[in-house]
Amino acid sequence: MIAQIQYNSRKLKIDLSQPLDISIPIKGDISNVNAWYIGAPKIEAEVFDGDTISVEEGAAVNFNTITFNPHSHGTHTETVGHITKEKYSINKHLKQFFFLAEVITVAPEKFEDDYVISAKQLQFAIGNKKRDAIVIRTMPNTNEKKSKQYSNTNWTYFQEDAIKLLVRKGINHLLIDLPSVDREEDGGELRGHKAFWNYHGRIRKDATITEFIYVSNKIEDGCYMLNLQIAPFENDATPSKPILYKIIDQL
Repeated sequence: MIAQIQYNSRKLKIDLSQPLDISIPIKGDISNVNAWYIGAPKIEAEVFDGDTISVEEGAAVNFNTITFNPHSHGTHTETVGHITKEKYSINKHLKQFFFLAEVITVAPEKFEDDYVISAKQLQFAIGNKKRDAIVIRTMPNTNEKKSKQYSNTNWTYFQEDAIKLLVRKGINHLLIDLPSVDREEDGGELRGHKAFWNYHGRIRKDATITEFIYVSNKIEDGCYMLNLQIAPFENDATPSKPILYKIIDQL
């Protein structure tokens, strides 16, 4: 399934039969990745009048109710509505789903008592490349990221200047393998979020942040087509399934 994409003046070829899934799914148990001090998601069969609606329990169908928080449980994509009084729905504001993306790998730097990603690191990794989206894999990159309990771990975060650099470079879609672009405990300042969405100026309503991705070590750094798939929730954030496609040829 070879597709040819006209992107500005370039023609890019991708193989739609070779998707590279960088999402972390939601599971209904404590092995699910988690942050922000709440319990695990739940996927449970509904019970009506004492009857469990599950084929295993003798029902004709499976009829599960799912309880989760998109910000805490698995890969999710969010809009500026995450930090505003106004409601900005991801379903209304993300209207395009294919983007030219750059995958980069960064080893966080020590900064006082924290580990951070700096503007200098991002500039070195991106250079002068023009991309719609950036996919950032942090080191070390182990399978633990798929099930890690991040609450109270003081995770790696982005310095404000690093986020501002991405905005200057025209990055509209930021994808990271962390629970947040900001420090776990920052007193509610949210400098990274606010810088990315230009909170104090003309808000970038079409820009998105995707958190809790997992980029396999088998995926090389470089240029890809990104298909940013979302579940159609009218909410500031929704579970998402970002898919990369390797560019096999360009004219």
